[in-house]
Amino acid sequence: MSNPAKNTVCVWYDNGAEEAARFYAQTFPDSSVGAVHRAPGDFPSGKQGDVLTVEFTVMGIPCIGLNGGPAFKHTEAFSFQVATVDQEETDRYWNAIVGSGGEESMCGWCRDRWGVSWQITPIALTRAVVDPDRAVAKRVFEAMMTMKKIDIAAIEAARRG
Repeated sequence: MSNPAKNTVCVWYDNGAEEAARFYAQTFPDSSVGAVHRAPGDFPSGKQGDVLTVEFTVMGIPCIGLNGGPAFKHTEAFSFQVATVDQEETDRYWNAIVGSGGEESMCGWCRDRWGVSWQITPIALTRAVVDPDRAVAKRVFEAMMTMKKIDIAAIEAARRG
Protein backbone atom coordinates (compact mmCIF):
# COMPACT_ATOMS: atom_id res chain seq x y z
CA MET A 1 0.00 0.00 0.00
CA SER A 2 2.14 2.85 -1.28
CA ASN A 3 -0.28 5.74 -0.69
CA PRO A 4 -3.31 4.53 1.29
CA ALA A 5 -6.62 6.39 1.12
CA LYS A 6 -7.49 8.39 4.23
CA ASN A 7 -10.71 6.37 4.60
CA THR A 8 -11.10 2.83 3.28
CA VAL A 9 -14.01 0.41 3.59
CA CYS A 10 -12.86 -2.91 5.04
CA VAL A 11 -15.03 -5.84 3.98
CA TRP A 12 -14.64 -9.11 5.90
CA TYR A 13 -14.78 -12.35 3.92
CA ASP A 14 -14.58 -15.92 5.07
CA ASN A 15 -11.87 -16.64 2.49
CA GLY A 16 -13.04 -15.19 -0.85
CA ALA A 17 -11.71 -11.63 -0.78
CA GLU A 18 -9.61 -11.92 -3.93
CA GLU A 19 -12.33 -13.70 -5.92
CA ALA A 20 -14.91 -11.12 -4.79
CA ALA A 21 -12.65 -8.19 -5.68
CA ARG A 22 -12.04 -9.62 -9.15
CA PHE A 23 -15.80 -10.13 -9.66
CA TYR A 24 -16.52 -6.52 -8.64
CA ALA A 25 -13.77 -5.22 -10.95
CA GLN A 26 -15.27 -7.15 -13.89
CA THR A 27 -18.84 -6.11 -13.08
CA PHE A 28 -18.74 -2.42 -12.16
CA PRO A 29 -17.12 0.56 -13.91
CA ASP A 30 -14.34 2.46 -12.15
CA SER A 31 -13.49 -0.72 -10.22
CA SER A 32 -10.17 -2.51 -9.99
CA VAL A 33 -8.04 -4.91 -7.99
CA GLY A 34 -4.83 -3.57 -6.52
CA ALA A 35 -2.32 -5.32 -4.32
CA VAL A 36 -2.91 -8.80 -2.95
CA HIS A 37 -1.16 -9.31 0.39
CA ARG A 38 -0.26 -12.74 1.73
CA ALA A 39 -0.08 -13.63 5.40
CA PRO A 40 3.45 -13.47 6.82
CA GLY A 41 2.56 -16.23 9.28
CA ASP A 42 -0.22 -18.60 10.28
CA PHE A 43 -3.43 -17.00 11.55
CA PRO A 44 -6.68 -18.40 13.01
CA SER A 45 -8.35 -18.96 9.63
CA GLY A 46 -5.34 -19.56 7.42
CA LYS A 47 -1.72 -20.36 6.91
CA GLN A 48 1.39 -18.42 6.06
CA GLY A 49 1.26 -17.48 2.38
CA ASP A 50 -2.56 -17.49 2.11
CA VAL A 51 -4.22 -14.34 0.80
CA LEU A 52 -4.85 -12.16 3.84
CA THR A 53 -5.97 -8.83 2.35
CA VAL A 54 -6.81 -7.50 -1.09
CA GLU A 55 -6.85 -3.83 -2.03
CA PHE A 56 -9.65 -3.05 -4.46
CA THR A 57 -11.89 -0.25 -5.64
CA VAL A 58 -15.63 -0.53 -6.28
CA MET A 59 -17.03 2.28 -8.40
CA GLY A 60 -14.35 4.64 -7.12
CA ILE A 61 -14.63 3.60 -3.45
CA PRO A 62 -11.38 2.26 -1.98
CA CYS A 63 -11.83 -1.04 -0.13
CA ILE A 64 -9.78 -3.70 1.56
CA GLY A 65 -11.03 -7.27 1.56
CA LEU A 66 -9.93 -9.20 4.62
CA ASN A 67 -9.97 -13.00 4.63
CA GLY A 68 -10.82 -13.19 8.31
CA GLY A 69 -12.55 -16.55 8.44
CA PRO A 70 -16.08 -17.51 9.45
CA ALA A 71 -16.27 -15.57 12.75
CA PHE A 72 -18.37 -12.71 11.31
CA LYS A 73 -21.15 -12.85 8.71
CA HIS A 74 -22.46 -10.08 6.46
CA THR A 75 -25.83 -8.49 7.14
CA GLU A 76 -27.89 -5.85 5.38
CA ALA A 77 -26.57 -3.39 7.99
CA PHE A 78 -23.81 -2.77 5.41
CA SER A 79 -24.46 -2.58 1.69
CA PHE A 80 -23.12 -1.03 -1.46
CA GLN A 81 -25.78 1.17 -3.04
CA VAL A 82 -25.50 1.51 -6.81
CA ALA A 83 -27.50 4.28 -8.52
CA THR A 84 -28.62 3.18 -11.99
CA VAL A 85 -29.81 5.39 -14.84
CA ASP A 86 -32.16 3.01 -16.65
CA GLN A 87 -33.65 -0.48 -16.64
CA GLU A 88 -30.83 -1.88 -18.77
CA GLU A 89 -28.20 -0.85 -16.23
CA THR A 90 -30.41 -2.01 -13.34
CA ASP A 91 -30.88 -5.42 -14.98
CA ARG A 92 -27.19 -5.75 -15.84
CA TYR A 93 -25.95 -5.27 -12.26
CA TRP A 94 -28.80 -7.22 -10.67
CA ASN A 95 -28.36 -10.14 -13.03
CA ALA A 96 -24.57 -10.14 -12.58
CA ILE A 97 -24.88 -10.38 -8.80
CA VAL A 98 -27.83 -12.75 -8.57
CA GLY A 99 -26.85 -14.79 -11.62
CA SER A 100 -23.41 -15.67 -10.29
CA GLY A 101 -24.44 -17.37 -7.08
CA GLY A 102 -26.09 -14.45 -5.30
CA GLU A 103 -29.65 -14.15 -4.12
CA GLU A 104 -32.56 -11.77 -4.48
CA SER A 105 -34.05 -9.82 -1.63
CA MET A 106 -36.72 -7.13 -1.58
CA CYS A 107 -36.92 -3.49 -2.71
CA GLY A 108 -33.86 -3.57 -4.96
CA TRP A 109 -31.62 -5.41 -2.50
CA CYS A 110 -29.64 -8.52 -3.35
CA ARG A 111 -26.63 -10.39 -1.96
CA ASP A 112 -23.60 -11.58 -3.85
CA ARG A 113 -22.27 -15.12 -3.41
CA TRP A 114 -19.95 -13.93 -0.60
CA GLY A 115 -22.91 -12.54 1.35
CA VAL A 116 -22.25 -8.84 0.71
CA SER A 117 -25.48 -6.84 0.27
CA TRP A 118 -26.08 -4.57 -2.70
CA GLN A 119 -28.85 -2.07 -3.37
CA ILE A 120 -29.39 -1.71 -7.10
CA THR A 121 -31.36 1.53 -7.01
CA PRO A 122 -32.63 3.33 -10.11
CA ILE A 123 -32.35 7.10 -9.85
CA ALA A 124 -36.00 7.23 -10.98
CA LEU A 125 -36.98 5.42 -7.77
CA THR A 126 -34.86 7.66 -5.54
CA ARG A 127 -36.40 10.79 -7.05
CA ALA A 128 -39.96 9.46 -7.00
CA VAL A 129 -39.94 8.27 -3.40
CA VAL A 130 -39.00 11.79 -2.22
CA ASP A 131 -41.50 13.56 -4.50
CA PRO A 132 -42.87 16.66 -2.73
CA ASP A 133 -46.38 15.39 -3.49
CA ARG A 134 -46.75 12.95 -0.60
CA ALA A 135 -49.48 10.99 -2.42
CA VAL A 136 -47.09 10.36 -5.32
CA ALA A 137 -44.27 9.35 -2.96
CA LYS A 138 -46.63 6.97 -1.12
CA ARG A 139 -47.80 5.28 -4.35
CA VAL A 140 -44.22 4.82 -5.49
CA PHE A 141 -43.14 3.50 -2.08
CA GLU A 142 -46.02 1.02 -2.01
CA ALA A 143 -45.12 -0.19 -5.53
CA MET A 144 -41.46 -0.58 -4.54
CA MET A 145 -42.42 -2.64 -1.48
CA THR A 146 -43.83 -5.37 -3.78
CA MET A 147 -40.68 -5.66 -5.90
CA LYS A 148 -37.44 -7.59 -5.71
CA LYS A 149 -35.52 -6.10 -8.66
CA ILE A 150 -36.85 -2.59 -9.27
CA ASP A 151 -39.04 -2.22 -12.36
CA ILE A 152 -38.66 1.39 -13.50
CA ALA A 153 -41.74 1.29 -15.75
CA ALA A 154 -43.86 0.19 -12.78
CA ILE A 155 -42.31 2.94 -10.63
CA GLU A 156 -43.11 5.55 -13.29
CA ALA A 157 -46.67 4.21 -13.60
CA ALA A 158 -47.12 4.48 -9.83
CA ARG A 159 -45.74 8.02 -9.97
CA ARG A 160 -48.30 8.99 -12.61
CA GLY A 161 -51.09 7.34 -10.60
